[in-house]
Amino acid sequence: MLIITALAASILSVLYVMLSLNIVSIRRAEKISIGDEGNAQLSRAIRAQGNLVEYAPIALILMACLEVNGSPRLMLAPLALAFVAGRLLHPIGIKKPDEMGMRVLGMQLTLVSILALAALNVLWLLWLLFT
Repeated sequence: MLIITALAASILSVLYVMLSLNIVSIRRAEKISIGDEGNAQLSRAIRAQGNLVEYAPIALILMACLEVNGSPRLMLAPLALAFVAGRLLHPIGIKKPDEMGMRVLGMQLTLVSILALAALNVLWLLWLLFT
């Protein structure tokens, strides 16, 4: 069962919808149909959503691989939590330029958790192959 992956995917899906609705709201308020027309607020909103779309799939695939291959949930849960936290913090830093620390922390959590998930997959597969 992909319990941790499903939970992470569900939270990230809600975040994706929220970021999408933010874009729609700005587009309606500013009457911008296509692109961002140089509107900084809309540009930041588009990038916040795009950034999630760029990073979430690989993390979710790595999480699912670990779960499908039977890794202990206690190994996976902290990394899934770190990834989701990073994805929640990042758009806050993009939306508010004075919150740059949130954006940086969000990216740090995102990238470290992806690298750790990849490493853990390799180590877990080696464990399975040689035990």
